[in-house]
Amino acid sequence: MRSMSGSRRNSGSSLVSSSSASSNLSHLEEDTWILWGRIVNEWEEWRRKKEKLLKELIHKGIPHHFRAIVWQLLGNATDMPVKNQYSELLKMSSPCEKLIRRDIARTYPEHDFFKGQDSLGQEVLFNVMKAYSLVDREVGYCQGSAFIVGLLLMQMPEEEAFCVFVRLMQEYRLRELFKPSMAELGLCIYQFEYLLQEQLPELNVHFRSQSFHTSMYASSWFLTLFLTFLPLPVATRIFDIFMYEGLEIIFRVGMAILQYNQTDLIQLDMEGMSQHFQKVIPHQFDSCPDKLILRAYQIKYNPKKMKKLEKEYTTFKNKEMEEQIEIKVSFGLLTGGTLLLWRGCLYTEQFVSSLQTQLEQSRLQEAELLGALKEMQDKVLELEKRSSLLPDESNVAQLQEELKLVKLRELETLHCFREMQDTVTELNQCWQQHVSRGGGGGHWKESPKKNAMNELQDKLMSMRLREAQAQAELREARLKVLQLESQNQIHGKLVSRQEEESAALQERVQYLTAQNKGLQGQLSEVKRKQAESDCKSKEEVMAVRLREADSMAAMAELRQRIAELEIQKEEGRIQGQLNHSDASQYITQLREQISELKNEVSLIHLVSERALGNLPHYSTFYESTHEDDIIAVAEKFFQTVLKEN
Repeated sequence: MRSMSGSRRNSGSSLVSSSSASSNLSHLEEDTWILWGRIVNEWEEWRRKKEKLLKELIHKGIPHHFRAIVWQLLGNATDMPVKNQYSELLKMSSPCEKLIRRDIARTYPEHDFFKGQDSLGQEVLFNVMKAYSLVDREVGYCQGSAFIVGLLLMQMPEEEAFCVFVRLMQEYRLRELFKPSMAELGLCIYQFEYLLQEQLPELNVHFRSQSFHTSMYASSWFLTLFLTFLPLPVATRIFDIFMYEGLEIIFRVGMAILQYNQTDLIQLDMEGMSQHFQKVIPHQFDSCPDKLILRAYQIKYNPKKMKKLEKEYTTFKNKEMEEQIEIKVSFGLLTGGTLLLWRGCLYTEQFVSSLQTQLEQSRLQEAELLGALKEMQDKVLELEKRSSLLPDESNVAQLQEELKLVKLRELETLHCFREMQDTVTELNQCWQQHVSRGGGGGHWKESPKKNAMNELQDKLMSMRLREAQAQAELREARLKVLQLESQNQIHGKLVSRQEEESAALQERVQYLTAQNKGLQGQLSEVKRKQAESDCKSKEEVMAVRLREADSMAAMAELRQRIAELEIQKEEGRIQGQLNHSDASQYITQLREQISELKNEVSLIHLVSERALGNLPHYSTFYESTHEDDIIAVAEKFFQTVLKEN
């Protein structure tokens, strides 16, 4: 209890103390309070012996005041060594600080704890995100993780929230979700698509026909655990179960939402479905989160099948990776094999031109990716403009209510006008009667009693005229008040609609920001691969040219040695030390050896041309006909000629 009260003080959340809360609890709530107090005190026993009952209680929701300690117990984060490092981590600087500062204002902007630039909530959220970016530099900072940390900070101090978040990243598959490659997110989408195809085939076919991909609506479900999609009370109930069961509840709730809205979604196009996901679905379970939880556990979920899908996805990805590696290895073997030709082959420009072609193709792919990214951004902006011009169902209902109010005020105004006309007619008749009695003159001829009566009638007439004037002014004032009230209501409705549209646009911007971040990551990866390819191409071109120069030098040396042999042959013939028959025989043998050498040289040329297309064939030949072997044959022949001469 002391831990929880400290959590409420440090987090700044507006929670009542345990003593004041207990005085207002009903008997049922008191029993719940006592039960969860016993669970916390006897936690290990409950986890071992009463796990089924504990699971049912968590499904019904953990009481608000117990969430801090229960979440820590569920995540086994009560005594973690990293907690002692937290204060030291805050003194260090992180390369992600600017990104964290930029995104903090977008995390729960309507919540009192995080409202305001210098609020306590924003400060502790920055501290936790910065500390984790230093502990796990591979992940660093990812935007969706701030919502999870924000929910933890609503329940507990920043040190405890940091420990729970570290445990979530390590043990609940969140770290793989938030890695730059987001490989785990691809697996979750793959598994969710299988559930959709198996249990809601009609909706799956409709989604495919409209090009409404699963990642367009389900990515945020897995990255933020419904914290940005559903109202906070409902999302917190889901988070209770997530702390106990992991990502299984995310699959169940997602399928339950689609099953509940299947009939409506099948009748909508892509834009209509986007609007339905943004404005209708999030508020369907505001008043009854238990209904959503109940539907979620009616969804068929087979853990063994999910494991099998995980293996299939891993095998598929590994196969893709192996194919890419094979391409790289074969390319490497080709470049490595060319090393064998550095002394015996003449390189052509064909290999260099192929490298340049690959370089140009990779650049074209980069340009196409940039164009696709720009086209997607323009399409999103166009859809946002079109959606902003279309009133949704709630706005139409509000406009109809305003129209009814305006018509009622119009009828009331007409009624007041008719009453005014009747009053004026009555006054006009009275005035005509008054004029007909005496015309306003000759009262002096009448008796004093008659004159007094006429004076009283004149005063009464003037009083009625003033009364009618006052009533007219009063009605005019009432009409003005009604008009101002109507304008005030209309302006109020407009303001509320603008606030709703602004909130929807903010959510859309967050989604587009996350999507843009993913595309930018892909683009940076392509650029990195492009730079590596450019560097390798340049190195290979230089190596090819060096080997070509070495080969030309080796061939020139070989030709020089052959020429020397021919000269020595001529010298031996000129000496005349041989008889005619022996000389002819030796000359014939010499010519045969020279022709063999020339055949070997031409064969080397032929092999050099075939080597680029058939490297293994050349390597076999090269082992048997090396330049040194050719030279050795020539020297042996020359020594034989000298001896016989």
